[in-house]
Amino acid sequence: MIKDLIKSKVSLAPMAGITDYVLRSLVRENSENALLTTEMISSEFLTQSKGGDILERAENHSPISYQLSGHKPKMIADCAKYLEKYADMIDINMGCPVNKVVKGTDGCALMRNADLAQEIVKEVKSNINLPLSVKFRLGYTFDELNYVEFGQKMQEAGADFITIHARTRSQMYGGKADWKKIAELKHNVDIPVFANGDVVSIETAVQCLEDSEADGVAVGRGALGDVTLIGRIEKYLSAGEYLPPPTLEEKIETLKDHLKREVDLRGENVGVKFCRKFYPYYLNGFQGASKLRGEIVLIDNLKDVFKKLDTIIIR
Repeated sequence: MIKDLIKSKVSLAPMAGITDYVLRSLVRENSENALLTTEMISSEFLTQSKGGDILERAENHSPISYQLSGHKPKMIADCAKYLEKYADMIDINMGCPVNKVVKGTDGCALMRNADLAQEIVKEVKSNINLPLSVKFRLGYTFDELNYVEFGQKMQEAGADFITIHARTRSQMYGGKADWKKIAELKHNVDIPVFANGDVVSIETAVQCLEDSEADGVAVGRGALGDVTLIGRIEKYLSAGEYLPPPTLEEKIETLKDHLKREVDLRGENVGVKFCRKFYPYYLNGFQGASKLRGEIVLIDNLKDVFKKLDTIIIR
C-alpha cells in the first residue's frame, strides 16, 4: 500500500504556519506525484475544534499526508480516524523542536520516551486503514543520538514510512544537516526512509540522496520562494532533465499569485499579513532587496503590494 502511495522520490515536508492549502496547491501545480504534507495539526486542537480551514484540501492534492502532534495515544488515534476522510496517509510529528511543543511532551520530546512513542504508533495504526508515517530527528541532543533504535521501534510498532530531519533537537534549524548519519538508519529498517534538512536545490537533493542512501528527500524551507523546486528535483531524478531555478521576474509573479490566493482564502487584511513571512524567500538576491522588503512589509492592502512588486520588474 505504501509503495502505491509514494510514487515520487520527493515530498513536501510539513511546516507549521507554512504548508497551508495555498502553498500545497502551488507545489502540486509543479509536481503531479510528490507527497504533500499539511501543517502540523495539534490533536488537542483538533479534538476541540474539528479543524476548520486547516483541514481543507483540493482533489488534486493527493497523495497527501496529514500530520498530527500530541502525546495522548487515544486522542491522537481518534484524530487520525477523523482525518481518514481527508488524508491518504497519517503522519505523527516526533521531530518538532519548538520550545512550546517539546515542553508539552509533544514533538521531539517523544524521542526521549520511545515507549510512549511506540504506544502512540500502535494505537493509531490499529484505528486507521491508511499508511502511517513518523517524522523525527537524529535525537534530542548530540549525546542522545538514538535515531536508529528509535526508527526500529517505530517500524516494530507499525509505522510504514519514516521522514528524518538530519539535525538534533538542540540544533533547531541551525548548523548543517548530517545526511550521512541517515544511512545507518536506512540499513537498519525495512520501510521507506526520506531524508530532510538543507535540501534547497537539485544539487543538494542529489548529494543528500548519495550521502543518506535514503529512498527520497523531503523538502522544507527550500520550497519557500520557489514552489517549482520539488517538481524540478523530481524531474531530474526521474528523467535526468535539469530545469533552471525561476528568475526574479518569475518569482515575483509567483509571489503575486501566492498573495492573491491567500487573500481569496483568508480575506485581504489577514491574507496580506500572512504572506509577509514569505517575502524574504521570494525577494532576495538583487540590489536593494533588503530595503524593499522593509518597505513592502508595511503595506497591508493587495493593490499597493502589487504596485510595489511591479517596480522591481520595471527596474
